[in-house]
Amino acid sequence: MDAREKDLNIQWYPGHMTKTRRMIAEQLRHMDAVCEILDARAPLSSRNPDVGELTAGKPRLIVLNRVDLADPAATKAWGAWFRGQDAAVLECNARQGQGTRQFPAAVRSLLSDKLAAYAERGQAGRMLRVMILGIPNVGKSTFINQVARRKTAKAEDRPGVTRAKQWVPVDQSLELLDTPGMLWPKFEDPGVAFRLACTGAVRDEIMDLEELAARLTAYLGEHYPQALLDRYKVEREPEDGGYDLLVKAGRKRGFVLRGGEIDTERMARILLDEFRSGKLGRFTLELPPASH
Repeated sequence: MDAREKDLNIQWYPGHMTKTRRMIAEQLRHMDAVCEILDARAPLSSRNPDVGELTAGKPRLIVLNRVDLADPAATKAWGAWFRGQDAAVLECNARQGQGTRQFPAAVRSLLSDKLAAYAERGQAGRMLRVMILGIPNVGKSTFINQVARRKTAKAEDRPGVTRAKQWVPVDQSLELLDTPGMLWPKFEDPGVAFRLACTGAVRDEIMDLEELAARLTAYLGEHYPQALLDRYKVEREPEDGGYDLLVKAGRKRGFVLRGGEIDTERMARILLDEFRSGKLGRFTLELPPASH
């Protein structure tokens, strides 16, 4: 690995996260179920490791968001893996509304036993409350807006916009509790930092973009070499590291500075933008544990 492809050093735990964690813990006892929004390109990396312990015992719905940007075969494998973890799974592309209309039915299917018990007690139509959890910039607010069919949650394409809890009605017997994106104090696995940085869950301003792009190019060169060939006309040679591929792509794009040096910073920004927007293709950055 090139020296410029070293582990990403990201510090990203703002002070208000401790308050967020406490609020989530306090509200959980009022919830019928928990819905986690994950990025389909990196489902485990975009999952707060504290959530499992925090929400233990609650019925769980996993929403794999941005499936339009993820490798379809990998998304199918992730869906099967999460179902094996006793979670219901919904695949969606919240930006376009794909899959979001199925959310109320998925919740009621998940809670069918509870609904039957309510009906037996003469409480049919009783309000169901679902807590929506997700790390910043995973598409949580966009998803909620699509499900509620109105613009209620503040949605911006940058991390950390939602700061306070918000109740969002979906229909007469279903409401959502939108929570601030909850981070965790430290990345134990540098691979998690890399995957979250690639998907835009971490602000670009706090990292070395050339370093990140070199890591991503190395990954694509190993797992999706055809994408580099199709988009940038770059062929990966056995000796090529990620930075070498970034230089090759920059040269093909004509990003040559005075003296013949390649503008790798410009190429890095374009690569990351095209990866995140889907222009480069559909990629998944990790596979379920059993698939390794």
